[in-house]
This record gives sequence, C-alpha cells and structure tokens, in this order.
Amino acid sequence: MTDFKGTIGRTLADSEPHFEERPHPGDGAPNVVFVLLDDTGFAQFGCYGSDIDTPNIDALAAGGVQFTNFHVTPVCSPTRASLLTGRSQHAVGMRGLSGWVTGFPHSIGQISNAAATVAEVLRDEGYATLCAGKWHLMPGNAISAAGPFDQWPLGRGFERFYGFLPGETDQFHPELVRDNTHIDPPTTPEEGYHLSEDLVDQLLQMINDNKGLRRDRPFFAYLPFGATHAPHQAPQKYLDKYRGHYDEGWDVVRQRWFDRQVELGVIDPDTALAPRNPGVQPWDELSDNEQRLAARLQEAFAAFLDHTDDQIGRFVDGLRDMGELDNTILVLLSDNGASQEGGASGTMHEIKHFQGIKESPDEAIERIDDIGGPHSHTNYPWGWAQCGNSPFRWYKTLTHEGGVHVPMVVHWPAGLGDAAGTKRNQFAYVADIVPTVYEILGITAPDTHRGIQQMPVTGHSFASVLDDADAPATNRLQYFEFGGNRALIVERDGVWWKAVTRHLPGADFDTEPWELFDLTADPSECHDLADTQPDRLAELIDLWWQEAETHGVLPLDERRLELFIPRLDDHSVHRSDRRYIYRPPMTPIPTRTAASLTDSVVDITARISAVAGNEGALLATGNENSGCSLFVQNQRLVFDYNAFGDHTVIESSIEVPTGDCTLSVHLERDGSGGWAEVSIDGQACGRETIPLYLMTFSSTGASVGMDHGSAVSARYLAPFAFTGTLHDVTIQLPDGRDPSQDDVTAKREWSRQ
Repeated sequence: MTDFKGTIGRTLADSEPHFEERPHPGDGAPNVVFVLLDDTGFAQFGCYGSDIDTPNIDALAAGGVQFTNFHVTPVCSPTRASLLTGRSQHAVGMRGLSGWVTGFPHSIGQISNAAATVAEVLRDEGYATLCAGKWHLMPGNAISAAGPFDQWPLGRGFERFYGFLPGETDQFHPELVRDNTHIDPPTTPEEGYHLSEDLVDQLLQMINDNKGLRRDRPFFAYLPFGATHAPHQAPQKYLDKYRGHYDEGWDVVRQRWFDRQVELGVIDPDTALAPRNPGVQPWDELSDNEQRLAARLQEAFAAFLDHTDDQIGRFVDGLRDMGELDNTILVLLSDNGASQEGGASGTMHEIKHFQGIKESPDEAIERIDDIGGPHSHTNYPWGWAQCGNSPFRWYKTLTHEGGVHVPMVVHWPAGLGDAAGTKRNQFAYVADIVPTVYEILGITAPDTHRGIQQMPVTGHSFASVLDDADAPATNRLQYFEFGGNRALIVERDGVWWKAVTRHLPGADFDTEPWELFDLTADPSECHDLADTQPDRLAELIDLWWQEAETHGVLPLDERRLELFIPRLDDHSVHRSDRRYIYRPPMTPIPTRTAASLTDSVVDITARISAVAGNEGALLATGNENSGCSLFVQNQRLVFDYNAFGDHTVIESSIEVPTGDCTLSVHLERDGSGGWAEVSIDGQACGRETIPLYLMTFSSTGASVGMDHGSAVSARYLAPFAFTGTLHDVTIQLPDGRDPSQDDVTAKREWSRQ
C-alpha cells in the first residue's frame, strides 16, 4: 500500500494501523438524477401545451422550476456529450453522431478523456453512479462483445449500466446490455415486455441495491429513455386510448396547443405561431388515406409519450417510497426538437425513409392497425413534428428554434423552497446543467483526471436563476452548429439576438445567407431582420466564427451519410479483406459491428455437421419488419429475404445431407433489385429474384446459430437455434471498397440513428 500512513514495527505492539477512507460527499448530500427524453419537441408535454397526458411530468414541473427558454444541440449524441460534461460538444469530440470519426478533434466518436463526465467526477466524490437507457456516446464499431470497453458507460464513470448502446432500438425487442455484457430481454412482448418499463425497473433496483446497504451514500442516476425516438411503439392500451384523437389534423391541433401555451405562460402572448414549414401541406388538402395514416402515426407518438410519462411516474414514486425524492435534484429534458425523419407523409417503416423508398399512404394504410406495435417501425410526418415544436419553425438537425428549443424541468423539494412551481424564461443551455449541479454540491471539477489534464468546464451555472426568478441569465452567448447549420444567440443591452443559417449541401459557407431575429420580440423567428440590420448581422456572424475558434468547431464539415461508412482496418471489426468468420456460440452482433448483408455482393458460407431432423437458423440479421435469414428446415436449406414484410423465400431443391457439409447463399444487387442463390456442397440448388434489394434492414444486428429478437422469417418461431453442429459462418464482401456502394452503405448507417 503506497499511501500507508501508519507505522510498521517488529510486532503489533510497536505498530500503528492505518485504514484508508474512501471519499464521501458528506452527510445530507443530495442525490442527482438526469431524465432525458429523445426527439421530444418543446410543445409535447402537457405542461408545455399539448393535450397528450403527461401528468407525472406536469407534477414535476408544478413542484419544481419549469424552464421555457432552454436550448440544446440539434441532435442526440452532441447533446448527451454536453449534458454529461458541462462543455461544448465540439470541444469534447462529439460534433455529430457518435459514429462519425473523421480524424479531427471535434469528431472522434466519443467523449474526450480530457473531459471527465459528471459520473466520473461524482463517483470520485463518493457517489454511486447508475445509468439505465440509451448511451450513443461511442464509435459504432466498438459496441460488440469484442469491445473495446473503455468508452462504454462503465468506462466513463458509471458503476452500473442497463440499456442499449446505439442510437435507437426496438422497444419490444431491444438489443440490451447489462454492464459490459450483451443480454436478452427478461420477458417477451407477449408477456407484456416494453423497454421503458424495464429501464425503470432496473434503475430502481440499482438504487435499492445501493440505498438498502449504504443509506449514507447518495447516487447519481442517469435515465435516458429510448422514447420518443422512432420507432414509436407502446402497449396496446395506450394506443387504444388515443384512437381518433387527432382526426382534426395538425392545423387545428397545433393552433390549440399554441393557445394553451399562451394560457399556461409557456410563451409570451405576443408570440407569433410560425407558418407551416415548407413541405407541410394544409390538413384539408390531404387525401382521406393521407389523413388516416397521419392521424394514426400521431396517435402512436402520443401513446409512446403517455406510456413514458407513466414510467417516469413509477420512478418518481419509487424515489418517494424509499424517502429519497425530497433530497434529489431531478433534471428532466429532451435532447433535441421533434424529428423530421418520418418525411412529409410519415412512414410505417422509418428505414424506408432513409433508403429513399417512397411508401405511399395508400399502401401503408393496408397495415394501419400494426402502427405502434411490434410489427412496425413508425415515425410521424412533418406536420405533426412541427406541431410538437410549436410555436417554432423547423425540426431536429437544424439550428432554428424548432431543432434546439426544448422543455426542461428542475425538481428538488428540499432545495427549491419558494421557487417550486415557478417558471424561468432566462436563456440556458445544456452545457450549463453540470456546472449548476457542481455549484449546488460544492464540487470543483478536477484539473486532472486519471493523469490527463482536463479542458475547462465552459458551461455557466444557473443556480442563481433557480433561486431568483428575476436574476439575469448567466449564459448570454451561445453558438450552435451541426452539419454546417449554424446559429448564435447573444444578449445585447437587454435584447436577445439570433443569427442563424440553414446550410444546404454544397453551399458556400462564406456566402450562404444568414437570417437575423430579435428573439425578445420574435421568439418564433418569424420576422427576418437581415436586410434591415445588416451591420448587426455581420457582427453576430463574426462572433460566431470567434466562438467556433474558441470551442473547436472547425473545420466545418457538411458530411453526414458518408461518415457512417466503416473504415477498413485489420485492427478493427471491419478488416480490409472484408472477410468475417463467426464461430458459435456468439453473442448477437450489433449492426455497426456486423458484416453488411445488404452490400452489393454477399457470400455466406456455413459449415455444419448434422443428422436427419436437425434444423434451425445458421445466420440471421434484422427482425420481423425486415431482414434475412439462412436456415435449415425439413431437411432443406432455406433463405428468406424479408423486405418490409415482402418475403423472397428460396428453398433448396435437394436435401441437406447428414454428416459434414457446406451450405451457402450468394446475394447480388442488380439495380434496385437483385437475386440470391443457395448451394449445398458447391451445388447450386435454388435461385430467386429479389424485387427490392435493401440498403439496410433494421437497427437489429446479426445472430449466429439462432435468430434473436423477433423472427425474420414467418416460417419459424425465434430463436430457432440450430440443433446440429455449426462450425462457423464465413461472410465475404467485395474485396476492397466498392465505390458504387458508398452511398448505399451511408444511407444504411444513417437509418440506425
């Protein structure tokens, strides 16, 4: 023991023991909880204007401080990085989604080790640190069972983790991780499983495990739900609750939500309701099927949020029952505005939208009753997204208010006093939350952590604003940037100004037009002052470039889709020879780390030893909504290519022999379609045309020797594990990068975020 401070003599009588004391934050130190929702717009909570039932969130707002001028980044990973560090997202290496690794410091696919997370800091102060939910803060090629694990939650300060690592997951069949191990869900949808309920169950158990044995030890709990990111999925009783609720359409509902925002004092009465965004049609001009589909998609979103609110209520009740709620600083927020990723009409399968597959409402309506359940992967149309962002313009990914202005509530019965039940209109930003917590707890962020010099915490504590409704905002200058979309908000002589530009691909960063808004008089950005106040606009643009230099925003990079193309490296899961050899038993392989079975040419070869009657899946990827599966059934080799429920099934014309044999399938793209051929011991024995050869299947990865999650093929029930001996499965993709495949691969990866 190098830090032993006692003395050691020849005997115990002339020796003095020393007992190391672990850090402790002190008696009465408050717990800290961050509850994060995904893709939830400013207006979508009941206490922010909507008619969606969110009584538990509303109660937190009524008993806490409700912020009405709170801002985040336009997308999830950067907001999470800023939330957990109290620093600029670019400075800590997360300018975009966590899969984007570009070789520049602002886009390393993870939080820089020079920016300790709040979990790392509080753990070192003696807190228990617990997380249940979505991570999305590490490179995609590191999320498999092969690691590396240094940027998993347990590597960044959390002592316990239960949830999922990539940007989205199926709520009924999630790809789960407990600590550093991939696991199966504890129950099935047929048994009532839903991820949001499971997350709350697990987090409450973690807290009980801690408090039941160490009542003295406070906890930091991070609860980032998958809700309300697509797919919008909820238990049936919640879906039934909203049937017919939105048949009036988004124009009527948006006006009603806006009026309620004014009534609640969430927005100033003089605020204008922004006009419809381009691409949003008047509801009355939609066809009957367009209206039916759009209304049902909004019902699914409302059901999903309502269900999530009930889980938040269960969590709060759990804290109350254990006597911990009063002394818990609970911060609830969204990571960005409502999503535009459902397209103009909405979609039964969001994956279609990202592949440029036009799904007409007349086609989608045939499966309208699947919406919101395990047989769909839905996202709502632009009109409902703008309704959710009321009164603002635009959506997630953009730096206009619709993308970055979101709800935030701080609840702390023991600490807020007379402030409970009040609102704050002072500007605040996501990076300001951690400095506020540090100030309340009396903690100073370390200068070094694990021997690494730390970058400064640049957020601004708003603790003074919590105490005093009339206190000035502490953050009076904030930049925004994502994919070339840029903005800057600054206070000048009591007036809040915003310069913003919506970057279009290929536009010149230096000459593209900016807009200028007086947010004090025009918070919904309806009146562009760029032409009437060019000098002020020029000042703000120059200031944006200065902030960009300060916070590591440069170089500006408009790339998005192509950044999901995996880099080939013999020291990673994606080797330069593009040859993958999987030997069971294996943990299911997440999408970003598995071989791409939608590449332009795919050869899959399985070596087996079998006796008569052996059957089961050899390799499967995706789920019941879309995917492909190679399996043995009734002594035949079968390949099922599932393109959003349209199955191309190839069954071998000869039997699978007993003993050792080699089973193969060859897939090849041909325009928008393709073909597949199965072989046994090198003999071709079945071939079919694939009408729609997909660019991606789903957010569900691959499994070897079984089909985990929901069954890809309707010809069996999952997991349909192979009952013979599967020696290995080899997948060979085109040797070297196929340039024609780059855009395909990019769109596939974007669909998973």
